[in-house]
Amino acid sequence: MIILITGASHTGKTLLAQRLLEKYKYPYLSVDHLKMGLIRSGYTSLTPLSDDTELTAYLWPVVREMIKTAIENKQNLIVEGCYIPFDWQKDFENEYLENIRFYCLVMSETYIKNHFADIKKYANAIENRGDDEDCTLESVLRDNAQILTLAQQHRVNTILIDDKYEINIDSDGEEHE
Repeated sequence: MIILITGASHTGKTLLAQRLLEKYKYPYLSVDHLKMGLIRSGYTSLTPLSDDTELTAYLWPVVREMIKTAIENKQNLIVEGCYIPFDWQKDFENEYLENIRFYCLVMSETYIKNHFADIKKYANAIENRGDDEDCTLESVLRDNAQILTLAQQHRVNTILIDDKYEINIDSDGEEHE
């Protein structure tokens, strides 16, 4: 089973991937780690501040082929990051699609306004973000609204975090309340 997790920054993609790793022992790939490895090694002239569209165009073909290889080898894998395109399905034939579950994490405006202090507090729960001063209430509201619009346009599976942060995905990649 392949589980894809995307969403705006600070929605808990990495935290969810880590929890699924601990619960089901499925390894996970952070697309951010791949990005930084390629940047630091000099294999690309892109930078961490490059446009998300440009980074997605560069990273997705590699990630896509890693997903296909994992499926062909009957391996489980969690892939998390914001560089997964919303039209990802077009890149896979049915034999692959039946082995992939996609989740887009989106925080509602109400959740963000009521829990912004917690969003900032848990920003470094799994990995060190370093300087996180760009994360403001306004930026989180804007980013989540943009991601929700894209998710709705592409009709992808969205997990709306509205009241409390509680996400349950089973080992088959199915979400449960």
